[in-house]
Amino acid sequence: MYSVNTCALTDVELRTLPAATSSRGLGRRLLRSSLLEALAYPHGVDGYVELVRPLLVKRDVRAEVTAVRQQTPKSVTLTLCPNENWRGQRAGQFVGVSVEIDGVRETRPYSPAGSQHAAGGALELTVSTHPEGKVSRYLRDRARPGMIVGLTQAEGDFVLPDPRPERVLLISGGSGITPVMALLRTLCDEGFPGEICFLNYARSRALALYGAELDRLVDRRARLRVARGFTRGRARPLTGRFCREHLRAVNCDHSSAATFVCGPPALIDSVRALWAQDDLPVPMVETFTAPALSLGSEGAEGLVRFAASGREIANSGLPLLEQAEDAGLAPEHGCRMGICNTCSCRKTTGAVRNVLTGKISSAGDEQIRICVSVPVGDVALEL
Repeated sequence: MYSVNTCALTDVELRTLPAATSSRGLGRRLLRSSLLEALAYPHGVDGYVELVRPLLVKRDVRAEVTAVRQQTPKSVTLTLCPNENWRGQRAGQFVGVSVEIDGVRETRPYSPAGSQHAAGGALELTVSTHPEGKVSRYLRDRARPGMIVGLTQAEGDFVLPDPRPERVLLISGGSGITPVMALLRTLCDEGFPGEICFLNYARSRALALYGAELDRLVDRRARLRVARGFTRGRARPLTGRFCREHLRAVNCDHSSAATFVCGPPALIDSVRALWAQDDLPVPMVETFTAPALSLGSEGAEGLVRFAASGREIANSGLPLLEQAEDAGLAPEHGCRMGICNTCSCRKTTGAVRNVLTGKISSAGDEQIRICVSVPVGDVALEL
């Protein structure tokens, strides 16, 4: 049976839903037919539909902004209703968000902060800005209800296990709170009976996200304990940066807890060091900050060939995304840190080294993320 995504419908459509559902389903089937696609050549059905009703495109994921609010001066929180091409998400995953800025389509990865059980499949994105953040500043300053953005399907392994563990420890810093809030909200929606401990860090109280909601959740749930700290200034019960005493502040037995950490590298390194001291398995981690990389031309050799454009340059030792840009190309990209896969490209010959893991690929045909791949000798790409 055809299903209707009600969050993408207008008030008029909702009032007429019973009478219109069958005709709407017929219209959608027509839009998805190969005959209509052939008749719409060369632009395809989506090229025309997007001009009239962007959410009805048959292949791509689109979402309408339905609400906008600012929790802090440096962030914006958006509620999105995706179209029917959206396959849903697991709490903690990320999506690529695309907007057009000055005629250029820009894509960046963001982790939804809402529960995976949110009504109508709605998504909540809280986007924190920084001085060089083109997309984040655009969304903060320009996003309005009715705005349409592009989405990728959800990806990522920073998710809750099935079955759920008996005890969960959540640790977040800065904008890393967004996927952690998704985990917390999902557990709450599921009526999770176990213990949840949450350590949250922000630069200051003014820049802290979701503070009021965390207070309300603590009041409602006897087995949820939250402690917050601010790295600039003194705060109780957490003072300074993550340490063993902070675990005691939430009375957490971390040795038996499924632990999820998202935040800057310094926070993740501190957590990993403490876990190593206690001979515990490495916790589940995610970071939104690119690691510091030591790269250069010393030892670089070979040629990089961009087959589609017919260009060829000497290997500079930099990631292939930067070398492509140096060659005058403009590959699609997002995070520049190996997370979002927007820059994924086919390598036809040659080997590359992943700058995050140090692993060297095979010399054969394969998909690689060019933002974190450095050539090892001659390499050819389909760019």
